[in-house]
Amino acid sequence: MRAGLLGLSGLFISISTSWAAAAVEESLRPQLRPGSGLIAPEAVVVDAVPVRSLRPQIRPETVATVTLASGNSGFDRWVAGFRGRAVSQGVRANVFDWAFRGVRYNPDVVARDRNQSEFKREIWDYLDSAVSPARVENGQAALRRHGRTLTRIEAHYGVEKEIVTAIWGMESNYGDRLGDLPLIGSMATLAYDGRRGAFFEKQLVTALKIVQSGDVRPENMTGSWAGAMGHTQFMPTSYAAYAVDFTGDGKRDVWSDDPTDALASTAAYLDRFGWRKGMPWGVEVRVPRGASFGSTSRMPSDWASRGVVGIDGRAVRDYGSARILQPAGPSGPSFMVFANFDVIKRYNNSDAYALGVGHLADRIAGGSPIRASWPRGYDPLSYEERKEMQRRLRRKGYAVEKIDGIVGPNTVAAIRAFQSSVGASPDGLPSQQLLALLRQS
Repeated sequence: MRAGLLGLSGLFISISTSWAAAAVEESLRPQLRPGSGLIAPEAVVVDAVPVRSLRPQIRPETVATVTLASGNSGFDRWVAGFRGRAVSQGVRANVFDWAFRGVRYNPDVVARDRNQSEFKREIWDYLDSAVSPARVENGQAALRRHGRTLTRIEAHYGVEKEIVTAIWGMESNYGDRLGDLPLIGSMATLAYDGRRGAFFEKQLVTALKIVQSGDVRPENMTGSWAGAMGHTQFMPTSYAAYAVDFTGDGKRDVWSDDPTDALASTAAYLDRFGWRKGMPWGVEVRVPRGASFGSTSRMPSDWASRGVVGIDGRAVRDYGSARILQPAGPSGPSFMVFANFDVIKRYNNSDAYALGVGHLADRIAGGSPIRASWPRGYDPLSYEERKEMQRRLRRKGYAVEKIDGIVGPNTVAAIRAFQSSVGASPDGLPSQQLLALLRQS
């Protein structure tokens, strides 16, 4: 969906698809082939389910040079110049030609890049979607379905299976929304476009090297419009540095129906950035009225002596130093967040995203919803009421794509259009007042 990390500014967040920390140093790149010591094939158990293989069946050396016919002469000239730069960085010419066969300039990708920051949401609306009842239920089902694999991954990397599952849910809805755009074409379009040309050219060179390694064929290397790939949406440079072959078949396959390599790669990434097993990402807490916290970190026992306790009224265990996060200010819920919260932010540098992943993981594990109320300023709809709202909007002819209870930019646009049509303030809020208007009209 996007070409920028989620950002939390005040009470507002910009919603977009996560990049798994795109820029990484070559010195951090692990050895990824079997026998390297990074994985233990004897400890790997893969769930016995039929999968669709997206791996190369032929070597790219057999592909002849091709001629672009993209319909955009400027883009064609850029590709011709880029070919030399890619070859000079280690991409074989025949691999380049194989990967670029049929590639065209895609103006829709540029349009999405330009418009990605338009949709803003408050933290509570974001969490309503990120940790919806359907996403929790589907996460629990995914955890049961892939339980043996996720348990092995947890044992090897020391990252709890619920956290890995939650990232999977946040990034691709447990494999349901991997992104189907040809990655080479999208990256080439964005590199040519120039707004962040150097960044996307680096990603494109890395993507070509991934093809060259034999991990995936160009036509099967698909992803989001901004280049995030696979079940847990790695950018090419992050894939090159952190993706692992957990199945032991010699390929790092994050695209196929079998999510094993993608889930293990996510755990390897979090492990590399310091995940501490047994430490929570955070816990909801009660704080003294009128207290101010800033960025101060203390041990939970120290916080307890200052009146900051768990939502159950008891002192939080001393898992490690923690700070107090109040994403909606002092009138909303408060959280004591630990070092693992910041490790999640290495995956996507956003407090909102880390809060969403952490809370979703807790809910998948059977935990309760956030107890304190958000300062919404309106009467919210329940999950079932949000679906009713979407159904009513669709019946009235508004372009609601899915009846899923998730209030994303498409649904907000429909709400605003309806509100304008009946003379109401077009605030786009999924409120009880909105649903009443829909039922009356």
